[in-house]
Amino acid sequence: MDLDFSTDAAPRVLVVGDVMLDHYVWGACDRVSPEAPVQVVRVTRETQSLGGAGNVVANLAALGAETDFVGIAGRDLARDQLVSALWACHARTEGLVETDSRPTTVKKRIIAGAQQITRVDYEDASPIGTELEDEVLAAALERIPAAKVVVLSDYGKGVMTERVTAGIILAARSRGVPVLVDPKGRDYSKYRGASLITPNRKEAAAAVGRGLPTREAVVEAGRELRSSLELDACLITLSEAGMALFQDRRETFLPTEAREVFDVTGAGDTVIASIAFMVAHGRTLLEACRLANAAAGIVVGKVGSATVSLDELRLAVNKRTGVSEDKFVDVDTLVTNLTTLRAQGKRIVFTNGCFDILHAGHVQYLSEAAALGDVLVVGLNDDDSVRRLKGPTRPLNEVGDRGLVLSALSAVSYVTTFGDDTPLELIRAVQPDVLVKGGDYLANDVVGADLVKLRGGSVKILSFLEGRSTTGTLQRMAKA
Repeated sequence: MDLDFSTDAAPRVLVVGDVMLDHYVWGACDRVSPEAPVQVVRVTRETQSLGGAGNVVANLAALGAETDFVGIAGRDLARDQLVSALWACHARTEGLVETDSRPTTVKKRIIAGAQQITRVDYEDASPIGTELEDEVLAAALERIPAAKVVVLSDYGKGVMTERVTAGIILAARSRGVPVLVDPKGRDYSKYRGASLITPNRKEAAAAVGRGLPTREAVVEAGRELRSSLELDACLITLSEAGMALFQDRRETFLPTEAREVFDVTGAGDTVIASIAFMVAHGRTLLEACRLANAAAGIVVGKVGSATVSLDELRLAVNKRTGVSEDKFVDVDTLVTNLTTLRAQGKRIVFTNGCFDILHAGHVQYLSEAAALGDVLVVGLNDDDSVRRLKGPTRPLNEVGDRGLVLSALSAVSYVTTFGDDTPLELIRAVQPDVLVKGGDYLANDVVGADLVKLRGGSVKILSFLEGRSTTGTLQRMAKA
């Protein structure tokens, strides 16, 4: 599967739907309240993330798409937190409609240890009135001309009324813009004329009014939904059985690519975001669904409403190369794994670089770095940061390929990417015991040295193999 988008401009996707803020309160529980027979949770930290349609935005951002978001929020503190989270995903939020008539939807989860104690919802799920419908429609219609794809994320919280949904579908399709829908409820008539809907098995069963226990039943339901709703296609996700794509006179079953399932939360958001990203890049719907299937296989192996990066997907679809896809990971996965390894007494070593053309000098350097501890983590500059450091003609190899090559080295335990000009924030997240740099640096001049030493770690400077460098290789190639 071709996942090289280096020559493409970042596509713009319009996301419309029910946005919410997932608020997690983490703590410990070791006693019962004297006031009532309930547990007392001692709060240690609080985190927030985008939920609902916001998680679609987060997934699109992780893949590299630009997003316009249209939805509704209350004029309250949660709205400010929601906007900040959307901005963190580089989403345009001018289309967010504010109102005093309903609160920003918040799902607050109280978690002690690994156990969710309770959930508190702040929401008004009733259908929005005519005035708010007018504002949402106006905001969406204004942004459709700039979009490559429109995603409607219906979480049943009142925004995607029949009038809003049908109006957006009609306006987008009249301009030739595909509309992808993550549906909700039993009556799918409001989605009539969409390009694609993506119900799961349970949702599809509710829509057709019968159970779907067999493959034949799924085929019948997929054909019925596509035909009755006048859809270009219908995709039914089937959990551990993969997914089924229904197009005109053609059904394609895609087996699951999940290796281990920890949490299916938000998997539907990852699926529709992945499809939107590929379709926006001009890929076929079947190609898009194959990528979405791979993305779903990755995201269910994570905890909570997670996202999947393009680098992770490149590694997953290239797993036939024999490189372990457990090595090339995002920062959150890396930090989780390192926490376990550190608890086992493992010594963590960190280094970083562009590694554009891997040569003998790199191999020797990484082998020597690995010998300084038990786990070697390599921070890999992403393509944009390489261009800033090395010039517009670099890198020669995009970040997914560079990560694959590094992952094939036995000395390397993990590879992750960073986009800043320095690896300072990555070093802060990794918290290595040993920070390694190559060349003529002084230990105190290495970025992150003070952080590592403050934790009791050390900084090591290693020599490069004489006469081996990417620049030298390129110069010799130019002369030849």
